[in-house]
Amino acid sequence: CVCRLMRCVRCPVAYHVGDGCVAAGSVILTPHVIICSSHSSTRRNGHLSSPVNVGWCFVCSRGGRLLCCEACPASFHPSCLSMEMPDGVWLCPDCRVGKKPHYKQIVWAKLGNYRWWPAEICNPRLVPSNIQSLKHDIGDFPVFFFGSHDYYWVQQGRVFPYVESDRNFAEGQVGINKTFKKALEEAARRFQELKAQRETKEALEQERSTRRPPPYKLIKVNKPVGKVQVHVADLSEIPRCICRPTDERPCGQDSQCLNRMLQYECHPQVCPAGEHCHNQNFSRRCYPDTQIFKTPSRGWGLKAKQDLKKGVFVMEYVGELIDSEECRQRISHAHKNNVTNFYMLTLTKDRVIDAGPKGNLSRFMNHSCDPNCETQKWTVNGDIRIGLFTLCDIPADTELTFNYNLDCLGNGKTSCHCGADNCSGFLGVRPKKEEKVKNSKLKAKKRRLRSEGKQTLESCYSCGQDGELVLCDRKDCPKAYHLLCLNLTKPPHGRWECPWHQCSVCQCPASSFCHFCPASFCPEHESGQLALSAQDSQPCCTNHDPERVPRLPGPAHLSQSAVKEEPSEPGEDEEEMDEGDGDGERKGTRGKEERVAEV
Repeated sequence: CVCRLMRCVRCPVAYHVGDGCVAAGSVILTPHVIICSSHSSTRRNGHLSSPVNVGWCFVCSRGGRLLCCEACPASFHPSCLSMEMPDGVWLCPDCRVGKKPHYKQIVWAKLGNYRWWPAEICNPRLVPSNIQSLKHDIGDFPVFFFGSHDYYWVQQGRVFPYVESDRNFAEGQVGINKTFKKALEEAARRFQELKAQRETKEALEQERSTRRPPPYKLIKVNKPVGKVQVHVADLSEIPRCICRPTDERPCGQDSQCLNRMLQYECHPQVCPAGEHCHNQNFSRRCYPDTQIFKTPSRGWGLKAKQDLKKGVFVMEYVGELIDSEECRQRISHAHKNNVTNFYMLTLTKDRVIDAGPKGNLSRFMNHSCDPNCETQKWTVNGDIRIGLFTLCDIPADTELTFNYNLDCLGNGKTSCHCGADNCSGFLGVRPKKEEKVKNSKLKAKKRRLRSEGKQTLESCYSCGQDGELVLCDRKDCPKAYHLLCLNLTKPPHGRWECPWHQCSVCQCPASSFCHFCPASFCPEHESGQLALSAQDSQPCCTNHDPERVPRLPGPAHLSQSAVKEEPSEPGEDEEEMDEGDGDGERKGTRGKEERVAEV
């Protein structure tokens, strides 16, 4: 508990601040320092002297040969405790664990030759001043007797707890005077009042506890467990991009950074942009402002506290790095203990991230069949790590979700409550009509471009051949390319503009363009690079003859002599590229060198 404590200066005993926890009879020195009730000067053999033990067993309520506690009035038959009569000093179970009476507790108290009488333990600060001035020792506390409404000081050896069934104590008994009968009635009412107050307080504490997520240890990076290793690359093995520190947001989301396209994070000692590099989100932990909140039906979730643009890095998914064997053991142990929440995410073939015991705020992101975020595997300093990126523009105070798919282990066939229109009904099952929706969007985009009278997208602007193409994201630019023609192995990630918009010499924004190939030039390098064609007075670069430009665009990297070479036999050396990890709408198929040369 994180509550403040009151500590004894003479022993290790400590209590929470408040009448409900502090042992009655403790002397309060300061708001947080006390002398507990165990340090009374009237002690014998280390225990309070002269306890008045009851004449019946606390278990069966019958008399006989009883075993008496040396610190409180409790008495028992040894047989009721399944034990033999011990030798020497004996303490009851409550006294052995340090249980003591506390303030605002209803008890039975013994004063002189009077019978056991129902009373309430009072805080010394709340009793009349004449009662406060009565002589008493450390460990003594005042009690208020019901019926007679008298106060007196007693100690632990003369009180034992009142229980709810004690209100029927007077039934069937004769010779009970009116004062004692009145005391029983008042004690029963007061007991119910204190019980109701205690239950209300517990209900409020329970509600308050539900406002906080289950405990976990917050970590910033993955922590390997057991034999799992974290790979660290040598600086010579880390790829180097061609960005420059003078670029606008070098290596940023809208840049042409090769590392970003291939989902490699730049290293501060390798990247040419140095400290100006914007592709070090994992290492620098550049996370937007987020907040944990309680969802109506899916437990705890995570929402954005600021507007997020499409493709923005949200945060890294971190936790304990475990191997497959440890993963199986943890899932088996969880199932045996009826644990239903899992935070395991597949990293590589033999490594799994478990964010259950340790992790960051990403562990609170819920599943959705129509998510606004996605997981991406990036290479950071030679090791694979998982990041969460936005799939669309996200307004502030919107819940962040991603699709668990089949990479989230341990959930089995758990019902999905995401509420999306395409919800599959279960975690790990692909959403309904996902492929149809995706293909319809692609076809709609192509139809929209054709309806606006733009150039067809079915051929590569570099080689002129058909196939799977990468589309330019620049507005009003319909150009498309093969991956091979761009010298890429996988589709670029995020917003991508084709090379027609950058100078072929320095990659600065181009102002002069060849009408027949991707060659383009900035104002500094356009001198002597372009000439008007004789056919339609369109500018063409030195790779084309102005008198006889080809009807289809030719590859910018081939010379005129290469274009005139004889083609090889079709069907040779054809190789299909694997689909990349980037945008699913962007694919590439390697065309044949012979077909390029034939053009």
